[in-house]
Amino acid sequence: MIHEDTINLLKECNAGVKMGVSSIDEILKDAQDPKLVKILSSSKDEHCRLGDETRRLLNSYDEEGKDPNPMAKSMSWIKTNVMMAMDAGDDTIADLLTDGCNMGVKSLSRYLNKYAAADEKSKDIAKKLISMEADLACQLRDYL
Repeated sequence: MIHEDTINLLKECNAGVKMGVSSIDEILKDAQDPKLVKILSSSKDEHCRLGDETRRLLNSYDEEGKDPNPMAKSMSWIKTNVMMAMDAGDDTIADLLTDGCNMGVKSLSRYLNKYAAADEKSKDIAKKLISMEADLACQLRDYL
């Protein structure tokens, strides 16, 4: 059970990291304020580092990462592009990413509870990702 929960939690963390990086990539080019660009770039780098760590651990179990849910990714893409077409300001970027961060915190917290038998290292990664998402949402409040 521990082995299975560990792998499942790592896969969900990996998918969450991919979703976060993809979302940041999608709108980083539209950010105007240099401070916002720095916040987003730093968050993307943190996500990439955590993604590397989840991939290394999954590889140690001879497992592959997981892609984000295609429906969630599609809906995110549509919402982002519609909102950015209407108003491509930093406030819109902050609004979109705050929603994404909140969804990430909610989903990852659910997976952390669902896969309670996962090993401590995997739980720590999930908690770190939850913390990163919550921190990014807080940093974006100045732009809302």
